[in-house]
Amino acid sequence: MKNTPSIPPSSGRRALLLAAVTATAAAGVAPWSVANAQAQAYPSRPVTLIIPWPAGGSTDRHLRTLAELASKHLGQPIVVENKPGAGGTLGPSTMAQTAKPDGYTIAQFPLGMLRMPHMQKTNWNPLTDFSYIIGVSGYTFGLTVKADSPYKTFKDYVEAARKQPGTINYGSTGTGSSPHLLMEEVADNAKVQFVHVPFRGNADLQSALLGGHVMAQSDATGWDKFVDSGEMRLLVTFGEQRTKRWPDVPTAQDLGYNVVSTSPYGLVGPKGMDPAIMKTLHDAFKKAMDEPKHLEVLGQLNQAMWYRNGDEYRQWAATTYAKDKALIERLGLAAK
Repeated sequence: MKNTPSIPPSSGRRALLLAAVTATAAAGVAPWSVANAQAQAYPSRPVTLIIPWPAGGSTDRHLRTLAELASKHLGQPIVVENKPGAGGTLGPSTMAQTAKPDGYTIAQFPLGMLRMPHMQKTNWNPLTDFSYIIGVSGYTFGLTVKADSPYKTFKDYVEAARKQPGTINYGSTGTGSSPHLLMEEVADNAKVQFVHVPFRGNADLQSALLGGHVMAQSDATGWDKFVDSGEMRLLVTFGEQRTKRWPDVPTAQDLGYNVVSTSPYGLVGPKGMDPAIMKTLHDAFKKAMDEPKHLEVLGQLNQAMWYRNGDEYRQWAATTYAKDKALIERLGLAAK
């Protein structure tokens, strides 16, 4: 029996690959069809969703439910990874710099992403370093105090800041976040000064307020259960209208402050994602958004649906990025 010379494994693989490419070319198959076939096979493993806030807060509660529902339509689990820090910008910016644009790593995109680059130097660009997948929802923001706080109304809180400059504080979910900037707008309108204390996210902030480490918290509706249980008092909300859940609580507009904020957010991936993969993700999350369980969670958090397709979301981001530059400059928070 003749001995056949052995072919190194790497050479064998190269030969097979060359044969496949030759056959593909001979059959007249366009090069992009290979990428298209990969997109059609997506997803073949779990997808990671980065939530840039600690577990337990309003955004985490909302997006965990949405991810669970979307995974059924996607056909693969969606694994949540909490990555808080830098006012909600650490998670998405890290993803943009390190993750492959293959659809297996996506992130929530908070409004702070469109503001932070105006406030400090960043090594990422919110408009060019991300693939915009879908707009999802916005927040109801409010200022809460502990139930035993001496401040019974928002007017009490503002007047205390007027009488005791530099001593009345509040916590928020980070410098440059909407809960921070809306309070700075109030201070600017009322001609008073509040002391801002930034936290990593909702859960840390709530613990600090309940523990007496800050006087008030400016945040989204992660405080709902504490308000309903009587542990916290809600002084004001920042929507266009009073909430259905707490109709006796005035809005900032009711009190004469021209401050309205809902801070819409959605989901993004790294730049350069295949449009077919983006559509698969968009469609799975859009179906999940329409499910009763998702609408129930939005109702609990007093959040409204804010659906935008990828193109609409990207256009909104570009407009908001330009508009918020003016706001940050007016508040004196722009990078020097």
